[in-house]
Amino acid sequence: MRKSLFILSILFLQLTAFAQTSADYNYTIGIRAFTIMQMPKVLDQTNSQNYAKVFGHGAMFKFNDNQISYRLAGTYYRDDLTFDNTCATCEIASGKVTDYSFKIGFEKSFNYTKIQPYFAFDLGYRYNRFTGSLASKNIMANNTGKTTDASKSGLVVSPVIGFKLNVLPQLSIFAESSLDFFFSYEKQDITQLNGASRDVTTYKKLESLLNPVSAGIQFSLSNKN
Repeated sequence: MRKSLFILSILFLQLTAFAQTSADYNYTIGIRAFTIMQMPKVLDQTNSQNYAKVFGHGAMFKFNDNQISYRLAGTYYRDDLTFDNTCATCEIASGKVTDYSFKIGFEKSFNYTKIQPYFAFDLGYRYNRFTGSLASKNIMANNTGKTTDASKSGLVVSPVIGFKLNVLPQLSIFAESSLDFFFSYEKQDITQLNGASRDVTTYKKLESLLNPVSAGIQFSLSNKN
C-alpha cells in the first residue's frame, strides 16, 4: 500500500513539473486542424441547423501572462453551398459562401497538470457572404431565374470551454467548444436574370451559432527562464 502511494506521488510530481515547464513560455501559436461549426443562416434557408466540417481553416496567437493567456484568432472558410430556400418545394439556391472572422480575447486554465481544462472568452468581427442563383422548383412557373448576393457583418461574442493535452513542453493538442452570438447587419440583393425587377432588403439580426468542436495543435515559443 505504501509503495503504491509512493509511486502515485512520484507520478503526480512528474506531471506537475511537466505542466509547469509546458506553461513557461511567452508565446503560443495554434493551428485549427478540424472544426465542426454552425454557419449563419443564408436568405430563407430551410436547413440552417446543418453543420459544416472544416479542415485547417484558422490560426491563433497567444501571449502567456502567468495564469491568463491573451488570444488573437482568425478563421477563413469558402465553399460551394446548395440549399432549399423558403420551403422544400419553393426554390433552390446554389452558389459560394465565404465566411471569415477576427477575434481577441483571454484564456484561463483551471489547473497546470498534463491535461488542462480551460475557459476562454473572445470578442471580434465576423463577415459572411453568399453569392449565387435562385431557381424555382415549380416546373409550371415562369422560371426566369434570379441572382442573389446576401451578406452579413457585425460583432461576434464567443464563450469557450476546452482542454489542452501537453504532449511535450513546447507542443500541445487542444479541443474546444464555443457558442457564437452574432450581432449582424444583413443585406439581401436579389435580381431577376432578365432585369425585370430587383429587390434589396436589409435586416438587423442576432444569431446563436454552436461550434461543437474545434481541435488542433499549439506550439509554445520563447522560454521565460
